[in-house]
Amino acid sequence: MSIDIIPSSRPRGLLRAASIMSGGTLLSRVLGFVRDMLFARFFGTAASADAFVVAFRLPNMFRDLIGEGAANSSFIPVMTEYKEKRPAELKDFINAVMAWGVVILTGITVAGIVLAPLVVRLIAPGFAHEPGKTALAVTLTQIMFPYLIFIGLTAFFSAIQFTYGAFTMPALGPCLLNVVLIISTLASVFWLKQPLYGLAAGVLAGGALQLWFQWVPLKKHGVVLALSARPGADTWPAVMNNDGARQVGRLILPRLLGSGVYQLNIFVDTICASLVSIVGPGGISAIYYAMRIEQLPMGVFGVALASAVLPRLSKEALSADKAQFKATLEFALKNIFFIMLPMTITLSLLAEPLVRVIFQRGAFDAYSTAVTASALICFGLGLMGYGGVKLLVSAFHSLQDTRTPVKVALVSLAVNALLNVLLMFPLKIAGIALASAVSSVVSIALLMRFLSARLGGFDIRFAGFFLKLLAAGSLQAAGVWWLWRLIPGTPELWRLAIVIPSGALLYLLAAHVLRLEQVRFLRAT
Repeated sequence: MSIDIIPSSRPRGLLRAASIMSGGTLLSRVLGFVRDMLFARFFGTAASADAFVVAFRLPNMFRDLIGEGAANSSFIPVMTEYKEKRPAELKDFINAVMAWGVVILTGITVAGIVLAPLVVRLIAPGFAHEPGKTALAVTLTQIMFPYLIFIGLTAFFSAIQFTYGAFTMPALGPCLLNVVLIISTLASVFWLKQPLYGLAAGVLAGGALQLWFQWVPLKKHGVVLALSARPGADTWPAVMNNDGARQVGRLILPRLLGSGVYQLNIFVDTICASLVSIVGPGGISAIYYAMRIEQLPMGVFGVALASAVLPRLSKEALSADKAQFKATLEFALKNIFFIMLPMTITLSLLAEPLVRVIFQRGAFDAYSTAVTASALICFGLGLMGYGGVKLLVSAFHSLQDTRTPVKVALVSLAVNALLNVLLMFPLKIAGIALASAVSSVVSIALLMRFLSARLGGFDIRFAGFFLKLLAAGSLQAAGVWWLWRLIPGTPELWRLAIVIPSGALLYLLAAHVLRLEQVRFLRAT
């Protein structure tokens, strides 16, 4: 399998790297939808589904907290510096960070298993009113928590590959987890009395397979993982005593706080969604299903582009080339907005038929579709904000500034919590999703302001760009609305297959007529 490297100059190289990530992520998301369709078919928005979602959320929370997010934001900039300026010390640095990672991940896993009863009661207080729901969530949490070790080291190995400009294997790795979960779901439903236990075991197996898949390619870059990278460093304490690892630690502390604030946002959403008397039953599962659909464009385009741009921005930050740094970031931001706007329009106009076609069968009934679609519409409104925040946070991390995003995250937390309380009474589950969308817009505005001050001005000519973007989006929205009503009586799957590509084509044609350069760049990739 080929390894693709980002060229040092042309924006086409950045898009090519992002397209590799997008392709792998798209395949993973498709498999994820198959997995979720099976989960919805057998469990719907029932109490057991809510219990599994909460249980799986806990190790995933720590994965983002100290795994994927921390690896990308703290490790990549420092490794880039070692790779460019201190190559002789690179192996020592990598092994020191790995040793610290193993120790920290293991410690958190043990603590998570022990404290699971307390944590589940804290983040899902509404479970206490349904017999057995809390106990099931606690047991599932304890089974799945070791997944954190596998996925945390997987993120570390992927970050090493990112620094070398290799994106193919990290992009494809998550597919393995989804394949294992599809198999384990089918096997568990037919062979186990409590199938969710088998699904939890599948999470562990998938995590181990992902870890192996990212470890193998490291040899291509001459990366040798060992407890000793130099003579005399024959013990873990000796290996862990490394200046670069300490620098990662200094960068990671604010990043952990920022991730912690983000996770608090999720906890606030989970607590509110568990209050059945206010938002109705199945709220946690409905938010999960809606986010799975919303995260398709975010993962395929937003996260992929942010992952691809971070190593490049880190290199440009080292060279103190502010002009090129700004140009790269402006290019990435305009592309993410260009891609996310049609996704927002599609999710807003076609949320209910999308949810019905993807999930409504078996235990996932018409009520499940209604509450999930209401959340999806509101999550979709925040797509441009979510994508922009991902890129801007990557820009701060490439500058080795992990404190500013924390300040913004704290403001976002306050806005989200306040809006959750205000909106969940009149809008129920949709109010919780809308609060997240609005807080993302607040975040992107603040990040842009702080970054402009950091760079001595950040003059992105957005006014004309957004006017053209909105014109293209308006044509798409009108076309989608008209086409959907033009072909009634046709099965919804076929209507979606006709309307969504037709709307995308109208958007691209309008963008071409309006001379938006993103059409040319996407065609070139």
